[in-house]
Amino acid sequence: MTRTNYTFTSESVSEGHPDKVCDRISDAVLDAFLTEEPEARVAAETFATTNRVVIGGEVGLSDQDKLHDYMGRIDEIARACIKDIGYEQDKFHHETVEITNLLHEQSAHIAQGVDAAADKEEGAGDQGIMFGFATNETPALMPAPIQYSHAILRRLAEVRKNGTEPALGPDAKSQLSVVYENGKPVRVGSLVLSTQHLDETLSSNDIRAIIEPYIRETLPEGWLTNETVWHVNPTGKFVIGGPDGDAGLTGRKIIVDTYGGAAPHGGGAFSGKDPTKVDRSAAYAARYLAKNVVASGLADKCTIQLSYAIGVAKPLSIYADTHGTGDVDAAKIEAAIDQIMDLTPRGIRQHLGLNKPIYERTAAYGHFGREPDADGGFSWERTDLVEALTKAI
Repeated sequence: MTRTNYTFTSESVSEGHPDKVCDRISDAVLDAFLTEEPEARVAAETFATTNRVVIGGEVGLSDQDKLHDYMGRIDEIARACIKDIGYEQDKFHHETVEITNLLHEQSAHIAQGVDAAADKEEGAGDQGIMFGFATNETPALMPAPIQYSHAILRRLAEVRKNGTEPALGPDAKSQLSVVYENGKPVRVGSLVLSTQHLDETLSSNDIRAIIEPYIRETLPEGWLTNETVWHVNPTGKFVIGGPDGDAGLTGRKIIVDTYGGAAPHGGGAFSGKDPTKVDRSAAYAARYLAKNVVASGLADKCTIQLSYAIGVAKPLSIYADTHGTGDVDAAKIEAAIDQIMDLTPRGIRQHLGLNKPIYERTAAYGHFGREPDADGGFSWERTDLVEALTKAI
């Protein structure tokens, strides 16, 4: 029997977290290549530590001369990311950090399996399993703990960057333990917020006084009670942040990027990967499908799994689970999904318009639960499949 009364916890990290600095740079590199050529191939990885950023991986353009020209822009791209995030520390500053570019051309052996040819469709860039999830417990059809953990940090980043709260630094983490009653989120049992601060004299109580009003305005009314346990900067001072305080690496925050542990994860990271990589594009498609199932009223909660083999175009399997909340058999949802959307890598890219420079903005505060942008960003958050899905079922 499904539990209806429980506490569930999720965490988020800010754009200044060391791993998120790396995700941001990797996705900015991706956007730069997609701006030049929508079919560019990119698998960029970034490592950051004290006074050092290293970027490696594979890239490919149809015009090799342009590829070499773009290699010269990597330093500029990385510094712009670090500057926008806000790092001007002695040992991690956008002007003085050492940037090492180790990007190289894509493997011809991988390309021959992925590229379309006269006798074959474009294949998946790798094998793997991808999950999408949606639940009606928030307006964004996302799990409440991760959605509001992101929202808190986004709000603190806004007031930091617009100058309202100059004492705050770029590096921060949030964690919410949300109490569920009768299967619905009703209040916050405990809250953890750690944020870098630029004034060494500030205590944990001082930081709480700064951040508490923004947290209260972000969370639903009544979710913070007299029983809510607060932990603000529980270790005390947090002055040294970002890659100077802890090394960062692309792709280490995959649960933060998705559903905060409320749903399965296939294991593949997103940032730095062009949309031929189904680790990214098929995970977006699975979220899109799950969200439309819930938006259509067919279920209160839905998980979609897709699986692929490298070089093979069509998914090997489509799986749906409505967790006992569905009005129709899950097998009918699976059949309808196969009917209404082309889930080949090219089909996903065309349906969601993924061959655009829309990825740098995804690098922090979650890839899901955001509003679709006019230029095609977060297209996988649309609910425009509801009619087709309902009709197919």
